[in-house]
Amino acid sequence: MQIVSWFKGCVKSRIFRVLALLLPVVLVALSMSRNVRAKNTYVITDGDQVITYSSYATDPEDVLNEAGFALKDLDLYTTSQTDGISEITVQRSQQITIDNCGKPIVATSYGETVEQLLQRLEISCDGAYEVSPSKDTATYDGMEVTVRWIVTDRQSYTEEIPYTVSYCEDPALQEGEEKILVQGENGQMRSTADVVYHNGCEVSRTVVDQTVSVEPVTQVVAVGTGVGSQKPADELMIGDGYIVLPTGEVLTYTHTDEYKATAYTSWIADVTGTTATGTLARVGAIAVDPKLIPYGTRMFIVTNDGEYIYGIATAEDCGGGVKGKHVDLFFDTEAECWEFGVRKITIYFLGDADRRGPQNK
Repeated sequence: MQIVSWFKGCVKSRIFRVLALLLPVVLVALSMSRNVRAKNTYVITDGDQVITYSSYATDPEDVLNEAGFALKDLDLYTTSQTDGISEITVQRSQQITIDNCGKPIVATSYGETVEQLLQRLEISCDGAYEVSPSKDTATYDGMEVTVRWIVTDRQSYTEEIPYTVSYCEDPALQEGEEKILVQGENGQMRSTADVVYHNGCEVSRTVVDQTVSVEPVTQVVAVGTGVGSQKPADELMIGDGYIVLPTGEVLTYTHTDEYKATAYTSWIADVTGTTATGTLARVGAIAVDPKLIPYGTRMFIVTNDGEYIYGIATAEDCGGGVKGKHVDLFFDTEAECWEFGVRKITIYFLGDADRRGPQNK
């Protein structure tokens, strides 16, 4: 019995000694465990939002989820260490719609500029390309970017000038009856224009020069005003752009002007004079100031008082006293010159298509 009691005492003594030795080790382990499980401090930046957050987690994505910064598809983050503090920067994905010269593209951006985005996508945006919004604009989610290819091309082309229709009354025709005196003809205009194209489609045209290569011919239509009435043989009809002679012949004119007119003839009997252009002096060959009316210009002349219809004339002569808006009309006799004297006249400057006879409808 004494042996058993002694043995038990030895065992208890040894257990206490072991526990005494293990206790410091356990305390150290617990201390180390507490240090291992200490919280980490993070600075989280998400756009304009910056917070400081403490967590036992070490995975940045877990930290973001804990802090309420859940990542969406295509969102990214970066990490860095500054003075023992972990920094997590969130890069939110932005969906950008790009109209690339009519071709739609959906791209992802992370806050770069429009130019940086286009360059990364290898989309041309310089020179002939116009970008909207401007290339230095920062991208944002839902942004729409338009890239247009703009070209300005100077072109020359020919266009038709539609002819106009002019009507005149003719008592020789039955009322309501019409007869074409001059058939209208379209003219031609040679134009030069700067044509702007966006993505190959014309958006504007600015004419920089126009030249009429062929003048249009006004269509002249006679409209009857009476039944069986006769038109006087000496009646002259002058309308807008046309003259109908008593013979039915139709002349066309481009413009009119008022001049002073005097009269001259060959003062020596039985001697035929010669004009400055070498032609025979005669009725219809008149003297002009060639600085205003070039030689060869064809005209139709009527006095403003209505007493004289000189008729068709051609600029073939000149004279020392014929200057400016002054013409000298040739007459066959001296008596006619004295009778005419000095009068105001209207000159109808005849066009290229100036001797067209009447045409039936």
